[in-house]
Amino acid sequence: MKQNKSTPLLKVEGLVTCFESEAQTVRAVDGVSFTLHRGETYALLGESGCGKSVTSFSIMRLLPSTARIAAGRVLFSGKDLIALSDKTMQSIRGCRIAMIFQEPMTSLNPVVTIGEQIAESVRLHQKLSGSKVNRKVEGLLNDVGIADPQQRYGDYPHQLSGGMKQRVMIAIALAGEPELLIADEPTTALDVTIQAQVLVLLKKLQRERGMALLLITHDLGVVSEMADTVGVMYAGQLVEEATRTEFFSAAKHPYSQKLFESLPTIEKREQPLAVIHGAVPSLAAQFSGCRFAERCDYSAPVCHQSRPQWRDIGMAHGVRCHRVDPTYSGDFKTALDDASPVLIATSTVSQREAAALLEVRDLKMHFKVRQGIFSRNAGLLYAVDGLSLQIKQGRTLALVGESGCGKSTVGKAILQLLRPTSGQVLFAGEALTQLNDAALRVKRQNFQMIFQDPFSSMNPRMKVAEIIREGMVSLGIGGSKVAQMARVNQLLEQAGLPLDAQHRYPHEFSGGQRQRICIARALAVNPKLIVCDEPTSALDVSVQAQILNLLKGLQNEAGLAYLFITHNLSVVAYLADEVAVMYLGRIVEQGTVDDVLNHPKHPYTQALISAIPVVDKEAGREIIRLEGDLPSPASPPMGCHFHTRCPLVMAKCRDLYPSRSVLNSGHHVSCFLYSN
Repeated sequence: MKQNKSTPLLKVEGLVTCFESEAQTVRAVDGVSFTLHRGETYALLGESGCGKSVTSFSIMRLLPSTARIAAGRVLFSGKDLIALSDKTMQSIRGCRIAMIFQEPMTSLNPVVTIGEQIAESVRLHQKLSGSKVNRKVEGLLNDVGIADPQQRYGDYPHQLSGGMKQRVMIAIALAGEPELLIADEPTTALDVTIQAQVLVLLKKLQRERGMALLLITHDLGVVSEMADTVGVMYAGQLVEEATRTEFFSAAKHPYSQKLFESLPTIEKREQPLAVIHGAVPSLAAQFSGCRFAERCDYSAPVCHQSRPQWRDIGMAHGVRCHRVDPTYSGDFKTALDDASPVLIATSTVSQREAAALLEVRDLKMHFKVRQGIFSRNAGLLYAVDGLSLQIKQGRTLALVGESGCGKSTVGKAILQLLRPTSGQVLFAGEALTQLNDAALRVKRQNFQMIFQDPFSSMNPRMKVAEIIREGMVSLGIGGSKVAQMARVNQLLEQAGLPLDAQHRYPHEFSGGQRQRICIARALAVNPKLIVCDEPTSALDVSVQAQILNLLKGLQNEAGLAYLFITHNLSVVAYLADEVAVMYLGRIVEQGTVDDVLNHPKHPYTQALISAIPVVDKEAGREIIRLEGDLPSPASPPMGCHFHTRCPLVMAKCRDLYPSRSVLNSGHHVSCFLYSN
């Protein structure tokens, strides 16, 4: 593993953490070793369930009662944290070692002001009191980039945006002036612009304070932006470790290589994404060989018979794989069979021939804002404010933008789950907005929705067969129960799920499998349009690849149209035909994937694209920093809604909203930079 002559700040040696029950012992972390030096960033990379977070909780000694550290040492400044008493550990935890978590809203107390929550940490770790605490809190808020800290001191968590909540969590973590900061998926739930702000902030604070950072993530782009050293975990073990440059230029472990191949890009549009077949093995099992062998494209008999040992291969690069062991070099293929790439069959409906299946004209969705104990009307919230778009049969339109811009509301208003304030929604030429509830119910089989969180969108008391059949039963289609069950079996096979899944409950499946169940449910009524609301945002890259392959295959087989709501522009590049960029209730730019992603014109689109973490660090890029947060849709700015954050703002932007300018066939933008 990585060698450094200086004494490491953190040294983890042979860490084994077990979860024990009467039935079994699960070795969630099984022999993990790595070092981290002051001022460095070590990225622990891997899929959900690989043991990344358990490793961090073991370092912090924050394990549940069912878990125990069975072996190994965690040396912090030379002292073994595992051997310390609980009282001594309390003096280190939060002070010398601090942690920030993935979801700030669940980590902050909703009934205590953010200033007081930071102050509590200051009093505990710095032993300050009175006005000194207030000054320290205001200084921390200023350090993490929250403007007007005196006013924000009295704000509650619900009054802050997602990015600001995460900044508050960082301020709380910094209150003890830690030497080591552990960040567990700190940007997973954030938009790319806010994510970029948080990553820049972490690097700035690290540089100023000389702080070490242990970054836990499954996002290769974030790793490429942040890491000095990368450690890849699989099934409780570290399977590869290298410097960032070495890892991104010459990853050796088949699992690491597969993660790269699973990334969606515009160049892969005509072929399926690489997927890691099978599932992570149970960590309660006794392994006689490599844990990745059953899913590995290169596996040989030795992989199933002998456990691979850790080998240093030079350039501070280590791998746990038989392929790098000279003893077994003759047992492996030097490369996979040189087969032509599998192309995705295109839809039989050409773009020119396709009719507009969905047409939205000047859609508005305004909500009344009520205040006080008597719920007096305090104005309107302009969630969607004059939006027009169309989707052709067999095509995908991606709707992108930051959280709070109105994307999900658009999807619900199109499906009439929310009745629009005004505007028209035409489906196959028929105005859905003019239909009463009974007539609309008959039409519902033509359009369905796939939600971001599959688990919360399913009834946990219903078995999978009932969940998939529910739409057919409700709409009175699909024939007899026998015919409907035959359709369920067909859908399970189509979605890549085993037939026995129909007899199980949602909690018995992984996140990717649950999303497949939701896709099968949506397909059960033979829809023509599916609204996909962030269906891959919570998934690991390999599971995301499976879902994208499934959606694209189904589209080409059945001519489905998708409205794909997302903030992941890499997914957009792979899946979408057209892109509409939304800001504060309105579309500011729309065009083909190539036009919008490769030739963006609106300053907001340019900022979004520049903020995407890229895997190829050698390409170089300039991130356009957006100042401030998305304004409230209850009080949008006068003139162009984006002028308060725009780096190219002009005087007239503050007074007038720009009309739509057509740049070429199908590419248009609402910006004074392009008006005649």
